[in-house]
Amino acid sequence: MNDFLRLLLAAGSLTPVLYSSALAADWLHYRGPSANGAAAEGPKLPSTPTAPILWRAQVGVGTSSVVVSGARLYTQGHSAGAEYTRCLDSTSGGPIWEFHHPVSLDPNLFEGGSRSTPTLSGDALYILSHEGHVHCLDAATGAVRWERHLVQDFAGRKPDWGFSGAPLVSGGRVYLDCGGPASSTVCLDAKTGEALWKKGSDAAGYAAPLILNVAGRSTLVLLKAAVLVGLQPEDGRELWRHAWKTSYDVNAATPLQVGPDRLLISSGYNAGATLVSVDASGVKEVWRNKNLRAHINTPVEWGGAIYGVDGNTGGGNLVCLDAATGERRWEEKSVKGGALVVAGGALIVVSEKGDLLVVEASPRGYKQLLRQTVLSQRTWAQPVLANKRIYVRDNQGNLACVGL
Repeated sequence: MNDFLRLLLAAGSLTPVLYSSALAADWLHYRGPSANGAAAEGPKLPSTPTAPILWRAQVGVGTSSVVVSGARLYTQGHSAGAEYTRCLDSTSGGPIWEFHHPVSLDPNLFEGGSRSTPTLSGDALYILSHEGHVHCLDAATGAVRWERHLVQDFAGRKPDWGFSGAPLVSGGRVYLDCGGPASSTVCLDAKTGEALWKKGSDAAGYAAPLILNVAGRSTLVLLKAAVLVGLQPEDGRELWRHAWKTSYDVNAATPLQVGPDRLLISSGYNAGATLVSVDASGVKEVWRNKNLRAHINTPVEWGGAIYGVDGNTGGGNLVCLDAATGERRWEEKSVKGGALVVAGGALIVVSEKGDLLVVEASPRGYKQLLRQTVLSQRTWAQPVLANKRIYVRDNQGNLACVGL
């Protein structure tokens, strides 16, 4: 038994099965296997103080994360006036194929480039540009199967910082936050790209759409520019809504399910966070405070605690909240900005300046298990743990694969 596993078992955080090598798994869409930022495997730390960098690659400017299926990795990035979708060998970083089309860099108070993360479903890869291009590509070759445009085809309204929410693929359908009049949310046929339905008129947010079982009902959940909405996936009929207004309409952190009928939403600019409960009568707030103000990246939940980056980019601190009450359990000021996921009782964090950290997921206090500098540029993209490797990329497109 390695020292990391022994430490967590002593803390009562997990059971040995979570560290079985058989649980190594793919990461097919933004927010991971269960769409909650939780990996299907736990990290096995090296015996040395640092983890080996297996390879590096340049994938273009942007904040797109990666998706991984076996020996293939997919991501988006901007280079030379175009948005590139790249397929790499996940074990070596070598190129397999690339697809590109003209898209502006659009550096609006940040580096610009690609905002959305690809979605892999079966043999198809779905991508979204910040200008609204939607493509379905053959995952094996990069060949275009179909394309649509949220603005040109569906009268979508591009948010100030561009379309960002990763395409949601479920049940043979693709769901997109479009933000247009009578087309706030768009549902397309996954094989053909034909519109199946268009509903609502709320302006688009920046978070990824989700389909969750909320209070026993399959629900399409979207955090729009000023409201959290729940829709019926089959036809877009609205089930409920809850107002959530943030400065500059920057609702970017994806909602997080915490229990069968509860959802956490959080935003920066001092908006704070709220845990809402959904039932047949509608939505009510369980708690609301400013103990977590997630500007861009989504918090995670583990063992009744919520972990996230509190504050706007450039200075937020890592915090832990009690999920039931919203009370802050601890704050760590040495971790500034960035993003995180959870994996078998451990937080995998990449700070805004490019440090990779593994931290015990415990409300009892901050316990750092590994920290090393992996990237050197501003880093906003979500880290990914897939098949015993951690993938991190910075806003300038420097992608690193870290071996565990």
